[in-house]
Amino acid sequence: MDRLLRVRREVSGLWAGGTGKTLIAIALGWGLLNGTRMIYPVLLPYFSEDFGLTLTTAGLLVTIIWLGYAVGQVPGGVLADRHGERKVLTASVTLVVVGVGCVLLAPTAVVLFAATALVGLGLSQYPIARITALSDLYPDRIGRALGVTMASGDIGQTILPPVASALAVAVAWQLGLGFVLPLLCVTAIVIWLVLPRHEPADSAVDTLSVESIRYVLGELRTPAMGTMAVILFLFIFVWQTFSAFYPTYLVNVKGFSTTTAGGLFGLFFAVGVVAKPLAGAAYDRIGLRGSLPLVLAGSIVGLAALPFAEGFWPIVGITVLISTMLGSGAITQSYLADTIPPDIQGTGLGVIRSSAAILGAGGPVFFGAVAERGYFDEGYLLLAVLVGVVTLLTLRMPRA
Repeated sequence: MDRLLRVRREVSGLWAGGTGKTLIAIALGWGLLNGTRMIYPVLLPYFSEDFGLTLTTAGLLVTIIWLGYAVGQVPGGVLADRHGERKVLTASVTLVVVGVGCVLLAPTAVVLFAATALVGLGLSQYPIARITALSDLYPDRIGRALGVTMASGDIGQTILPPVASALAVAVAWQLGLGFVLPLLCVTAIVIWLVLPRHEPADSAVDTLSVESIRYVLGELRTPAMGTMAVILFLFIFVWQTFSAFYPTYLVNVKGFSTTTAGGLFGLFFAVGVVAKPLAGAAYDRIGLRGSLPLVLAGSIVGLAALPFAEGFWPIVGITVLISTMLGSGAITQSYLADTIPPDIQGTGLGVIRSSAAILGAGGPVFFGAVAERGYFDEGYLLLAVLVGVVTLLTLRMPRA
């Protein structure tokens, strides 16, 4: 009974004052955008066949979407600070709709890569505005609110890739990607209608001038922020690399069908639906140093064991272990939202996330080149080592 009462209290706190509708709208968009992005890995074999991609160039395609996602976050943060989250979030979903439409019509690999970059740029406008909007709505519950929205991202990533895989097998890969278009269009309308129309808060950054960037960098130039930037880079490198090639690895190395691989890929994100709200609540209670190592421990074991596992059920268990790392985002993003000064919150988040994501975006193409040379298993052992390094760096962060 006590646990049920605590859950009801948390839900009431997130819904109070009409904020719940805004939370649901933001979460809906985040879920669909993340699910759309994760359709790419399950469709890589089809892209490779139709456009003549190797493992390395297929990895480059995924890197392009992550690179676009990375470089747009600084201007996305500035736009959120200047024009408000409602406009930026709506524009983000709309731009992804345009990019996906171009992918579906791509006649050549060059157009495919260009359209994928457009999808990445559209995705890049959403995360910072999402965090700043939730920070304003839930100043005392940011970990929980971010955990809920990030869990919605995992719901999208759990559902959409297997559906895309089934549609691609039954009909064509174009339907496997194109079915998200009407969902995204409806979501853009919902966000525009539901999010508040208030003016954005005062910002110390009006434009991306040399002076404003110097000011932002000066505010962010602390040992804690430097360590957090390295943590984010390493985690993004691992997460993007793993998600880009896991379905391909399960098919090419472990011998599963594409449908089974898509289901296991969905399972990876399904665990995140539970892990992220729990991680966010843990951050609110025990802080970064206490919560992040707990979240990452299972993924270290899972990544290290993956090359040696055979059979469906052992892979299921290992997939669950690896997926615990998905709770990391609810912790690190909450820490940044709490720590970055309010007058540069959007821009500061953009600078840190964008810098880390640009470097981390090289992971898929690097891993693709390693896998193409026959070192798929060794690559996963390297990822386990990198998650271990992230865990050690967490212990260098301040206790407060």
